[in-house]
Amino acid sequence: MNNDEGRFDPPPRRRLDAQNDTATGREDRWTQGPEVAKSERGETLAGAPDDSSETLRERQRLAQIEMMDRWIGGVLTEQRRSRRWKLFFRLLMLTLVLALLFFALYRVFFPTSGSVAPTQKHLALVEVHGVIAGDAPANAERIIKGLDRAWEADSAAAIVLHIDSPGGSPVQSQRVYAEIMRLREQGDKPIIAVIEDIGASGAYYIASAADTIVASPASLVGSIGVIYAGFGFQEAIDELGVERRVMTAGENKAFLDPFQPLDDEIAAFWQGVLEQTHQQFIDDVVAGRGDRLVQSDELFSGLIWSGEQAIELGLIDELGSLEQVARAQVDEAAWENYTPRLDPFERFTRGFTGAAAELLGVETTRSPLRFEAR
Repeated sequence: MNNDEGRFDPPPRRRLDAQNDTATGREDRWTQGPEVAKSERGETLAGAPDDSSETLRERQRLAQIEMMDRWIGGVLTEQRRSRRWKLFFRLLMLTLVLALLFFALYRVFFPTSGSVAPTQKHLALVEVHGVIAGDAPANAERIIKGLDRAWEADSAAAIVLHIDSPGGSPVQSQRVYAEIMRLREQGDKPIIAVIEDIGASGAYYIASAADTIVASPASLVGSIGVIYAGFGFQEAIDELGVERRVMTAGENKAFLDPFQPLDDEIAAFWQGVLEQTHQQFIDDVVAGRGDRLVQSDELFSGLIWSGEQAIELGLIDELGSLEQVARAQVDEAAWENYTPRLDPFERFTRGFTGAAAELLGVETTRSPLRFEAR
């Protein structure tokens, strides 16, 4: 105790010891207890275990957990995507089924204009619509089936060929023409051809076999001729430096190849084929129309006329429409379509394959000769 100041001064030993401990690197339990972190003290306690291996194992465990989470997330995402596609296709199939059911019920309960009950007196309609070809809706097999069905229908007062076509295949046209002439010879029912917008070339070939031909004043009628159309690319292929490799057994097997020149002899031969086919056309039209045709140098020249002009040339018999024909035959506009219905899938595949073949330049089964207005 300091008697002069009247107070007690503690001995400085502990402070000095702490300073000595710090200087010598020993830890002071009083000033640096366990609550002070090692990072704050800047040193590691003597005898503390080395945790580097535990840290590595912990990191590996966390990496495995993260990888597992990602894998599970990917699986769940893929499952959700798969479920969405399954749901989409199920809804699509359901929509198609409902659409087909709707159209079927619509045709049953809401028949198209002109449709009648099978027992009611009516006109039996057979369609010739579009280009006439073996792979088209207007093909001989389908038209002939419709004609036969209409001919056998007891309540059908007459058969109407409903024509709206520019023509097409000579063979398909000749087949239908021959079938109409066969039915016409039996004489049980009148066969009437009604031309809508156009009844030209092969379509008129078919119409000429009917007992009567009716067309509107503005209908296009005629085009009695044969056409072949092609291109010559021999100079273009030479300019491009492309070598055309065609091997044939027969000197003239590839005479229509557009990449080879067409010499005069081959052109004369091919013209003879066209002339002969044209004469077949003329002979059949004369056989079908008889003395109703007016003698004219232009009649078989391939020209096409309006309905008003056609009646003056004897190519048609009357100016009128389908409704007028129906009222004249059965006293009312009543008809039933006997044309076999097309399968929608077949129609799609035919159209798709035909368009693809034409686009790619693949050969088709169609004849290069055409009874077709151009």
